[in-house]
Amino acid sequence: MSSEVLLTVLIVLPFLSSLVAGSLPANARNAEVWLAGAVALIGLAITMSFYPDVTGGDVVRYEIPWLPSAGLNLVIRMDGFAWIFSMLITGIGFLVVLYARYYMSPKDPVPRFFAFFLAFMGAMLGVVTSGNIIQLVVFWELTSVTSFLLIGYWYHNANARDGARMALTVTAIGGLALLVAMLLVGHVIGSYDLDAVLASGDTLREHTLYTTILVLMLLGAFTKSAQFPFQFWLPRAMAAPTPVSAYLHSATMVKAGVFLLVRFWPVMAGTEEWFWIVSSAGLITLVMGAYAAIFQQDLKGLLAYSTISHLGLITTLLGMGTPLAAVAAIFHIVNHATFKASLFMAAGIIDHESGTRDLRRLSGLFKYMPFTGTLAIIASAAMAGVPLLNGFISKEMFFTETAIRNPNMFANLALPIGAIIAGIFSVAYALRFVCGVFFGPPPTDLEKVPHEPPSLMRIPIEVLVLICLIVGIIPGIAIGPYLATAVVAVLGQDTPHYSLSIWHGFNLPLLMSIGALVGGVILYIMLRPYLALGVEGPPLMRRLVGQRIFERILVTISWKWAKSLERWAGTRRLQPQLFLLVLICVVTAWFALRPGFGPVKLQLSGWDPGFVILWLVGIFCAIAAAHQAKYHRLASLVLMSGAGLVTCMTFVWFSAPDLAVTQLLVEIVTTVLILLGLRWLPKRFQKGDADHIALPTKLRRYRDIVLGVFAGGGVAALSYAIMTRTAVPDGISRFFLERAYTEGGGTNVINVMLVDFRGFDTFGEIAVLGIVAITVFALLRRFRPAAESVEKPEQQRIQNAYDNLRPNRQSGDTVNEYLMIPSVIMQWMFPVIIVLSAYIFLRGHDLPGGGFAAGITMSIGFILQYMAGGTRWVEDRLRILPVKWIGTGLLIALATGLGAWAFGYPFLTMAFQYAELPIIGKVPMAAALFFDLGVFVLVVGATVLILIALAHQSVRSPKAARSSVLPTHAVEPPPPPTLETSTVEAPGGAS
Repeated sequence: MSSEVLLTVLIVLPFLSSLVAGSLPANARNAEVWLAGAVALIGLAITMSFYPDVTGGDVVRYEIPWLPSAGLNLVIRMDGFAWIFSMLITGIGFLVVLYARYYMSPKDPVPRFFAFFLAFMGAMLGVVTSGNIIQLVVFWELTSVTSFLLIGYWYHNANARDGARMALTVTAIGGLALLVAMLLVGHVIGSYDLDAVLASGDTLREHTLYTTILVLMLLGAFTKSAQFPFQFWLPRAMAAPTPVSAYLHSATMVKAGVFLLVRFWPVMAGTEEWFWIVSSAGLITLVMGAYAAIFQQDLKGLLAYSTISHLGLITTLLGMGTPLAAVAAIFHIVNHATFKASLFMAAGIIDHESGTRDLRRLSGLFKYMPFTGTLAIIASAAMAGVPLLNGFISKEMFFTETAIRNPNMFANLALPIGAIIAGIFSVAYALRFVCGVFFGPPPTDLEKVPHEPPSLMRIPIEVLVLICLIVGIIPGIAIGPYLATAVVAVLGQDTPHYSLSIWHGFNLPLLMSIGALVGGVILYIMLRPYLALGVEGPPLMRRLVGQRIFERILVTISWKWAKSLERWAGTRRLQPQLFLLVLICVVTAWFALRPGFGPVKLQLSGWDPGFVILWLVGIFCAIAAAHQAKYHRLASLVLMSGAGLVTCMTFVWFSAPDLAVTQLLVEIVTTVLILLGLRWLPKRFQKGDADHIALPTKLRRYRDIVLGVFAGGGVAALSYAIMTRTAVPDGISRFFLERAYTEGGGTNVINVMLVDFRGFDTFGEIAVLGIVAITVFALLRRFRPAAESVEKPEQQRIQNAYDNLRPNRQSGDTVNEYLMIPSVIMQWMFPVIIVLSAYIFLRGHDLPGGGFAAGITMSIGFILQYMAGGTRWVEDRLRILPVKWIGTGLLIALATGLGAWAFGYPFLTMAFQYAELPIIGKVPMAAALFFDLGVFVLVVGATVLILIALAHQSVRSPKAARSSVLPTHAVEPPPPPTLETSTVEAPGGAS
């Protein structure tokens, strides 16, 4: 396979497999494991195959055109650093899948777990292989969303819900800051391509926006990697299942922040701002996390704070700004992933086999679990930096960098002292993990007798511990070439000489390591009496709990500020809400657009009296509709339709038949749907339901008039400014007129613009239309009509009385016999409208029409059927699945856009050619026809879904009316309609 195909499979396969995993039955436990394991192994094999291509600083790229003019192409980029991260993500991911097979309970919804897990894996692979910085942010936020789902997997647990919410809130805020930083980077460099950014270090560092970009980027990195002052969310994430914790802490979520720091180290490091912010935050996190880990009573809590500390160590190294420190940081990223994943899995086994993670209840487990205990001891020693293990080498490199003389007094004193203190603390919490769990008297307060887990459950830990040993004993052979590949990808020509030997003689770093080991043992012995008391939380830091600060901030924002705003602006009435919305828009537009309005000569070329009269009628209809809206809704609707009809005639006047047809069809559909909706609205609010701003009626009306004049005048001024200024000398319209046929294959310029030149805009618009339709349905699904609207209209009451006089009436008779002739005509019009819709659709590329107009036309046919026969009559004869129409339309439009990639063109690039058909001859064949088909299908589905939502009110209201006269104990609420409606078990008309 080509490298392009392999890179695509590497990123896409986890997401597709996530969909498959989510659709498997709940009892498909083994199938889920085989699927997830196969995906991880395939990803691992693909990553390994790229090793020869990324050595020596080479890069493998696959660029997929998306929006080239905006610099937004999809770029999958594999270099040595991305390669070693991908190896960790897929390799540890496979081990976690095997471990989860035995950890997860058969009662757990395993399909949901592996669906989230695979999506999380794909998001992390997307982060590390993104070659476009905006694309990186998209995958970055996907990791936040998927980790939220994984942390909150046991959603019945309040701690899991709170931890997931906290993690998402903190990391999403950081992601927003990162997005702004990347947009600024693109503005400074002139490109969003990662290679262009990495080649512009001096340009970025010397720019006036450097400090702003740095702060925003560090917000993203610090929140994701739980660096001070954002470290508080990570311990709360321990409510997740242990396989999630092992994966999240070792190779994925929290490593994304330090990955970002390393990735942008060549262009952001080397300044005073970088040194002070990054090294200070890292050092505080290093010491604080290690100190807090010693006093945790929960095994996973201890490991969580140790993760925070080790991430602080990596951040401190990167903050130093020296190439050797960057080498040590990359090395420790790999080492930390191995021993931390094994330790979390060991903690999960202890919990799984003993029933608790509480250190106050655990002791002497080595007798019951000797193999697991041996593995955990070795992994803990690697975490503590014991010689002949991988953690010792990278920690000694850390000590070496802090011991180097530096003109900066902070670097000379704070860094080495902080490093030694943190090293002492790390030995102490490692000893607490080992001694507190595996040694001491036998446990007496356990839910079950501890024992060794199944051998396959222990294999992932064995593999990782073996790696810790091999790297610690023969680092140059075991990790040297691979580390060099990652280092060269980051540092390039600045890569220094470094040694991975385990013996460098008696020197200061070795003395610092020995001091940390000895000091950690002494500290643990001194603290044992205090730790035996079982006091929760570290001394001197119990009140300084980030979680409490975070919750107080949320309470302040959501309770005090939001409640105050709600009291001032909240109201059930639509008018005050619209007033505030329009007021904000007017004020914002005034400040935003005022600098762009300059004096432009107004040239009048004559006017037509007929057109002036037409617009005077439209203005009158609009003003009258606004005046009648409160008390005479039907009259207001009719007048509003008159204004829409004037707009339609204006399009005809200015030779825009496409817009006129669309406007006319939209007016018909919206008028009818609103008319059906008016049936269920209350007549008006009571006098007690006052406006949010207590103003007299006349004053409030004058206020609204002034605001309306400003809003309308602003839109008019904006329209005038746009029409009197041209981006190019001959105007932009000439571009489309000259290229509509030669490049789009159609003579209808408007439709060619919608489905070809501006297809991406159209795709977004139809997606919004689908979302709006589903939202309307969701709102009306819970809507209950006003009491005065439940009773049937007079015509239907008369018809029901007439029906009672006809005992031989057949169930299939037309419901609305008081409109028998019109209803029969409307039913007969259905096939005619279908043919008309097909005609409008097929002619759209060359003549007025197209997918949108055809979809609206088809919707009118369905509306007529509901009005003529009623809800039950229609749905007994037609199987209507509007949501599937919406989804199918989106998929067709998306598939058309993706099809362009197969031929090497940007997303949604259309093509056309003429095909010779027998007998018929030459026929134009445009790819845009398929995109237009997606538009057509979605518009039909969206309109019919809204229609069904309104029509089912007439089905439910008689039930509500009948239940209102029953005793309380006899009331049974009617079942809400489903999205995929086929039949309804109640009579009733749609109007």
